[in-house]
Amino acid sequence: MEMEKVVNTLSWKLGGEAGFGIMSAGLIFAKACSRGGLNVFVINEYPSLIRGGHNVSHVWVMEREITSQYYPVDLLVALNEETVELHKNELNPGGGILYDGDKITLTAESLGRDDVNLYHVPLEKIATETGERTIMRNSVALGASIALADYDLDMLNGVIRDTFAPKGDKVVNPNLAAAKGGYDYIKENYPADSFRFKLSKIKGREPKPLISGSEAISLGAIQAGCKFYSAYPMTPASPILHFMAAHERRFGMIVKHTEDEIAAMNMAIGAAYAGVRAMTATSGGGFCLMSEALGLAGNTEVPVVVVVAQRPGPATGLATWTAQGDLRFAIHAAQGEFPRLVAAPGDMEECFYTTINAHNFAERYQVPVIILEDKYLAESSKSVEKFNVSNVKLDRGCLAREEDLEAEEVTFKRYEFTETGISTRAFPGQKGGIHNVGGEEHDVYGFMSEDAENRRKMVEKRMRKLELAAKELPKPKLYGDESSDLLVIGWGSTKCPMLEAMRVLEEDGLKVKFLHLIWILPFPTEEVRKFMDSSAKTVLVEGNFTSQLGSLIRENTGKVVDHKILKYDGRPFYPEDIVRGIKEVV
Repeated sequence: MEMEKVVNTLSWKLGGEAGFGIMSAGLIFAKACSRGGLNVFVINEYPSLIRGGHNVSHVWVMEREITSQYYPVDLLVALNEETVELHKNELNPGGGILYDGDKITLTAESLGRDDVNLYHVPLEKIATETGERTIMRNSVALGASIALADYDLDMLNGVIRDTFAPKGDKVVNPNLAAAKGGYDYIKENYPADSFRFKLSKIKGREPKPLISGSEAISLGAIQAGCKFYSAYPMTPASPILHFMAAHERRFGMIVKHTEDEIAAMNMAIGAAYAGVRAMTATSGGGFCLMSEALGLAGNTEVPVVVVVAQRPGPATGLATWTAQGDLRFAIHAAQGEFPRLVAAPGDMEECFYTTINAHNFAERYQVPVIILEDKYLAESSKSVEKFNVSNVKLDRGCLAREEDLEAEEVTFKRYEFTETGISTRAFPGQKGGIHNVGGEEHDVYGFMSEDAENRRKMVEKRMRKLELAAKELPKPKLYGDESSDLLVIGWGSTKCPMLEAMRVLEEDGLKVKFLHLIWILPFPTEEVRKFMDSSAKTVLVEGNFTSQLGSLIRENTGKVVDHKILKYDGRPFYPEDIVRGIKEVV
């Protein structure tokens, strides 16, 4: 039966063994589509193995804006037989498998499906003849994919040139030839209408930048004036270190690859105390090591930004997969009680702007600020509008002026008791700003004090900052039909699939509203309570087992969420997961 042609909607998945450029090829394909004005969303999956293992890059291409991936695949590009076995049942009817028939024997009978088109392309042969190296099979597959979708080969060629330009023509030209070989093979051996999913450039539409969550956080830090970044590599936070190191000289930063996470946190605190904006990043295991120093930042009231890129625990857990299991940890990490802010951006745009805010808020309130992302958000890429920085302002908080310090008749009161809890801050080297700094409880001058009354006043002084921050921080954002009786609540990266799920639900006649929390500490009690009071039914979406946001809601509002959609298998939420979960409770 002939199936209807689908234009500018394509789910493309490339799979194969590690070491064959799976993720780089996926990004090249996505960029080629993006340059034609199409919107894309990319996720990558790989095991925590040094060598080998099954790698996947999944690219969704659409004419409209897309905020996450979906399950079905339209074109599966298999660089090995394992890819076919693992993903054949994900294929949409009328979809196709692009494979090397010289290496993989594949028929409708062996596949167990007769509704899928098979496209044999001698990938290795073409790669060897045109690209000179077997590893360029991925470039052959890219060219063949572009041909099947009837897309513009020049778009792909442009991305290949840009990607491999630093390596020179000796790499650029063979890859171009390999892509052309795959393109020509499809055009010469398969009819134009054999694949029903087609892509075309959108005239007059400017290409959007393609960016990952970690890249957006890095750019946000640079825009905010971060001048010191220290980190020890740990998946999935390592891309921030890679990005910052690559742009260190261009933006006048110091980027330090430390010996461990303890050093990374302490160096960031030292840099922030010295007067520059500083940031570090790690995953849950590294954050464990940072927690004592986090308390030092809290006690000394040093502003520092910490990114925690979540992955499943406990211990090493699933090192290359995703989770939302560190929310409570971020809120309570370190000994004793002290104020910190916790934010969880939901998409790439929010990663950028939230990081700028994090640096501003860290200095305004003189507290550590923790940004929670996760592997899914950190390493996925999405088409975004160009970031608007015209209204970005940097707030360095309450800093001591030289003229005020020189006029002081007494020693500088670094930790002076104030109504807001925020004291004037002086940098090392400022005349008149000398003060003592240590990890012990201290008096207003910074000298150690075990006096009970001083201790009580210092604790209250520090905690008053949260009262002020609760009034000033951005509030949760509501999406969808405000009149709906069904309220879905989520935080962080659940926003990406939730917005797509809302589209599907609306097409099915079910309207919902979605309350998304970015700034979680201090908790937006009144806003959450207000929306829960105005809803007949509430549903929580979280990537953990214990419903950590749900417990925070109950703790702060006294209200219990009616239903929970939880996922803790290391895989991200897909829109289909949320749609199915919501339909089960309505």
